[in-house]
Amino acid sequence: MNTRHFLSTLDWSRADLEAMLDDARELKRTRRSSSPLGRGSLAGKSVALVFFNPSLRTRSSFEIGVFEMGGHAVVLEPGKGAWPIEFREGVVMDAEAEEHVEEVARVLSRYCDLIAVRAFPKFQRWEDDREDAVIQAFARYATVPVLNMETITHPCQELALMLTLKERLGTTDGKKLLLTWTYHPKPLNTAVANSALVIAAKFGFDVTLLCPTPEYVLDGRYMEAARSYAAENGRSVTVSHEPDAAYAGAHVVYAKSWGALPYFGRWDEEKPIRDAHKHFIVDERKMALTADGGKGFFSHCLPLRRNVKATDAVVSSASSLVIEEAENRLHVQKALLRRLIGGDP
Repeated sequence: MNTRHFLSTLDWSRADLEAMLDDARELKRTRRSSSPLGRGSLAGKSVALVFFNPSLRTRSSFEIGVFEMGGHAVVLEPGKGAWPIEFREGVVMDAEAEEHVEEVARVLSRYCDLIAVRAFPKFQRWEDDREDAVIQAFARYATVPVLNMETITHPCQELALMLTLKERLGTTDGKKLLLTWTYHPKPLNTAVANSALVIAAKFGFDVTLLCPTPEYVLDGRYMEAARSYAAENGRSVTVSHEPDAAYAGAHVVYAKSWGALPYFGRWDEEKPIRDAHKHFIVDERKMALTADGGKGFFSHCLPLRRNVKATDAVVSSASSLVIEEAENRLHVQKALLRRLIGGDP
């Protein structure tokens, strides 16, 4: 196992992740105190935040987290404030890219103590995108830790979700988590769905994946990993296409929209299926079917289109954890940075 980088939670044991969540909980508890835990952990350290895609929570939580621990964050946007980058090997660079990732990663490694990368799929060929070429190239050439801020998985979101659920449920083992597809007017990345599936199974949930048709089942790599983790915990991963049955008894409903992999790059063909399943919206009637007489929790990674993915009543309810999960991004990322470059926990 390579723990120098943080590219996917598939590379980290539950015990390692639990330790980071424990640290995140303490960082959160003392944040507003006169002597907050973690202050100075990154003193004299610099972090490069490389964004190929837009961000609100990721950028702000990482910048603030580095600042609160005494470090310095440099935000780079290749193709905007930084040169476009080439990732292919052996290519004649006579197109848009001005420099190769080999030089970028090696130079940033001389300047910074960690490189964090956010790079979404190209949405043309899943066979290519599933290789996660951008962050894998940074990891190959960097001589400092590389951290995934979202590519085809979103491991930082995984940690924030799990911290939130442990705070609310106490224990996650033996609880039921429903990961439900929801409608969106355009196809989206499968990253958060991949991550939620894997982390829920790793942390002992019985997981139900609810999606419109078999075409929306996630990549086999993550399905197989989730089933393996579930089996280790004596739990299960179930695929359902029936909303009412899937919601029944769920302690947590986690909503996300994603595109169907068989239609990757051919979204006009996928659109009629997606449009026919707008009724997968998370609403009060479905939430009433959840555990303990409709007291199941709802969450989403944000951004969330209200009354498209979930109704106002659900998003603004006392059972909604969307704001708590968003806040916890800050705390888990601080714990992660301390683990990778802070020299303590």
